[in-house]
Amino acid sequence: MTQPAFAAVDWGTTRLRAWLLGAEGAVVAERRSDEGLLAVERGRFAEVLEGHLAAMGAAPSLPVVICGMAGSRQGWVEAPYVATPARLADIFAAAIAVPGTSRDVRILPGVAQKDHARPDVMRGEETQLAGVVGLRGGDAIVCMPGTHSKWVELKDGAIARFSTWMTGELFSVLAQHSILRHAVGAEPAHVAADDPVFGAWLDDGLANPGDATSRLFRIRAATLLADLRPAAAAAALSGLLIGSEVASAKSQFGMAHARTILVASGPIGGLYAEALKRAGYPATSVDAETTVRRGLLEAARSNFAIDAGDKR
Repeated sequence: MTQPAFAAVDWGTTRLRAWLLGAEGAVVAERRSDEGLLAVERGRFAEVLEGHLAAMGAAPSLPVVICGMAGSRQGWVEAPYVATPARLADIFAAAIAVPGTSRDVRILPGVAQKDHARPDVMRGEETQLAGVVGLRGGDAIVCMPGTHSKWVELKDGAIARFSTWMTGELFSVLAQHSILRHAVGAEPAHVAADDPVFGAWLDDGLANPGDATSRLFRIRAATLLADLRPAAAAAALSGLLIGSEVASAKSQFGMAHARTILVASGPIGGLYAEALKRAGYPATSVDAETTVRRGLLEAARSNFAIDAGDKR
């Protein structure tokens, strides 16, 4: 039976995922909860973590490595950003040890792009990137969809530059708080990648990325004039926003001479895979949860000198 070598935690804004992992990354136990940053009062992070570790049967001496918003200014202990260009190995070396804990707990820093023209930040995605390419990975363009989608250019194992698109949040805000709420209904339907309505509006977004504001109102008009039903309206909104994002990223990053990697879990991965294919850049898809565990394994090996059995 695999013995846990460390605990790995992805502590986001709204969700917490924790695993006990073996030295080679095998999952021994796992926990999930809604105790993200927004749900945990200051001063209770250690209590929440220890509760999950106890439920998984973690030994009192088991070390812990954490990525995500637990290291933000509003989190447990701030782990200052590492500036781009940022080598993945250097990011993990800058992990912050949490003071006053009975076990060794390290929080990984995020990454900051301190470009006055294109300021940007990330927390958690840097760990997924290490899980995709390792600490010595080559060149790639990585698409990481979500509430705030990240597009990252990797060069020789370093984060060279990146940009954020608020696509997921825009969908939510428009569907709940704009005039489009009447079009998509109270509970927006799930969108399938092979939905012809999604495909048509995706193509529109890809072809006209700078004109999304005008095109958004056409969804409202179509419900009045063309009997566009709520499920179709949700597909149209999703297609238009994702298409605009991918076209904008294509313009910014190029992508013609770099491999493209899509990091996603669940249905959203299929939507972005379709968008990338239609944009002329079919991507290699990898599971987001798997990559964050792999990245946390790399971080643990860097911080705790865990013997992976590979003699390195």
